[in-house]
Amino acid sequence: MPEARAGEAAEPAHGEQKNPRERQGATGRTGRRSPDAPGGRGAGEASGTGADRPRRRQARGEARIAQLLEAAAGVFSANGYNGASTNAIAREAGVSPGTLYQFFPNKEAIAVELGDQLMHRWRETYGAAFVVSHLELPLDRMLDAVLDPLIAFNCENPAFAVLTHGSEIPGVISREHDILHATMLSRTEQLLSTYLPELPAGRTARIAAMSFVLFKAGLDLIMSHEGAERDAYITELKSVMYRYLEPLTCDTPDREASEPTDTP
Repeated sequence: MPEARAGEAAEPAHGEQKNPRERQGATGRTGRRSPDAPGGRGAGEASGTGADRPRRRQARGEARIAQLLEAAAGVFSANGYNGASTNAIAREAGVSPGTLYQFFPNKEAIAVELGDQLMHRWRETYGAAFVVSHLELPLDRMLDAVLDPLIAFNCENPAFAVLTHGSEIPGVISREHDILHATMLSRTEQLLSTYLPELPAGRTARIAAMSFVLFKAGLDLIMSHEGAERDAYITELKSVMYRYLEPLTCDTPDREASEPTDTP
């Protein structure tokens, strides 16, 4: 199925109500309706009723948006992107579809807005995890400091995985995720080159790529389990990463050259 482009109105799912004002053009970059746009919450309201009223209206609007995005996260996590609908999101939020359409014209616009928020928080999370000061810790504690916040974010936000994988996801989210992926890989390589300065740059790049793949594979297993079993897989992932990286801390080119070769 061709990938939809962000910002374009998508046809409602079967049985889903269609917003009659969807094509009036009162949407922003992500498709969210502005409270001041024609047909929005602020339209036609008289001025001079107190400066606090517009602020209260704006606060109520932002609270409603947050409510809808939280509901969307639950629906996307439970049903996937294709299985979600604006009707289901409105029902999860406890509002009418008409109320939802005051803020978002379609499911795609909701996904783009939610994906943008989650990726912003993910950048903050890995930015705090991938810091040079963690390299001063022993390897096992360094892995805790780097991996724990990354794992916690994904466990607390399962919609993040849904909205960053799959050909049906809006293109703008996929592009942002690809950029984020490349940035994280580059950051991993930079940290490893500082932690293992004796290794050649080419080998450091391979170790970074392998570590990144190991983390993603382990994270898939972690996300597919809950409770004590999830904790057990977290421990296994850290053990794998430790056993892979620990021998490299004393694996230098000089050592490799001086190691004896087994002969018959």
